Amino acid sequence: MEQNIGATCRLVLEDGTIVRGRSFGKETAACSTGEVVFNTAMCGYQEALTDPSYSGQILIMTAPMIGNYGVCKDDLESERPQVAGFIVREASRTASNYRSESGLGKWLKEHDVISMDGVDTRALVRHIRQFGALRGVICTDNSRTDAELVQIAKDSKGMAGQDLATQTSAEFTSEWAEDLGEWNVHKSNPATERLRVVALDCGSKSSIYKNLVSAGCDVISMPNTTSPEEIRAINPDGLFVSNGPGDPEAVNSTIETLRVMAKELPTFGICLGHQMLAIALGATTWKLKFGHRGANQPVRAVDTCKVEITSQNHGFCVDETSLKDVGCEVTHWHLNDGTVAGFRHESLPIMGVQFHPEASPGPHDSSYLFMQFVEMMRSFHKPA
Repeated sequence: MEQNIGATCRLVLEDGTIVRGRSFGKETAACSTGEVVFNTAMCGYQEALTDPSYSGQILIMTAPMIGNYGVCKDDLESERPQVAGFIVREASRTASNYRSESGLGKWLKEHDVISMDGVDTRALVRHIRQFGALRGVICTDNSRTDAELVQIAKDSKGMAGQDLATQTSAEFTSEWAEDLGEWNVHKSNPATERLRVVALDCGSKSSIYKNLVSAGCDVISMPNTTSPEEIRAINPDGLFVSNGPGDPEAVNSTIETLRVMAKELPTFGICLGHQMLAIALGATTWKLKFGHRGANQPVRAVDTCKVEITSQNHGFCVDETSLKDVGCEVTHWHLNDGTVAGFRHESLPIMGVQFHPEASPGPHDSSYLFMQFVEMMRSFHKPA
């Protein structure tokens, strides 16, 4: 059984909206600020909670019950929860799954995540859809008045202009060896020579690296502030730039590195990496009203005209017109709102996608993109 749930918790938004519920996370009185966003996935709460892209955000899950299959270390996308706060309709008091190693509430308490249930999440999400992703504060400190919390929310930082990627990036260079194991979806030839890939870690999910390894890559993870000279010293076959949190235009160090290295190496970017790669080429980005977050987002692949159901987690988007102006073409479109979901350069071996082909959670419709990156590297290095 989970520990008792019942202490008062509040979510207060910058527009004065106040939502009250029950605390089931951090037990001491505390407050945490962040941009309030929602995820429409039916499952995968553990992957979402540990996705570094959610750093600086208070996450709402729209599924009516969360936590019923517990927590398993094999499903972690990073070492700990990354969210500023967590809100659900109902937190399951029990965990029923053979893989479960802990209950969700117990795990959130251990990591001091302020969490709240007993909330009408449908009404809260409708509010965000109407007014956009708002700054908010989630609080278990009953000594704070509602008016004080509204002011704290108003004074907190929004996502625009924040370089959160550098804060969540790895501090040191390391080799990543773990693959997908029994969950491998790639058909790489084990006899084929493996490729060396430098991965600029802007807050990467571990499942992305596992996919690259399973696709035939030896991955060297490096901080997002790594210079072109340090990358050249590794002598890689290709460059990968990861997902991560915050505003892509604020991550100047990574963008400057990409301006140089994307002209020298086959380069693949996912999510924030896709956005920064576009900026490095001369394109622009803009902030979505409330973003795309879920494991059920449809995109259309231009080359095949197939609809792929994808996992997504982003609040910014690449501008279509600016891509065309810098010699790039759109490869994927978001079907929900017609925004850019992927691009490639017309003459250089450069590609990026806004969604998450590694899924985790979600379907594997787009997992072929990892092998596409591998083939792009092999073609680039093939003797003339």
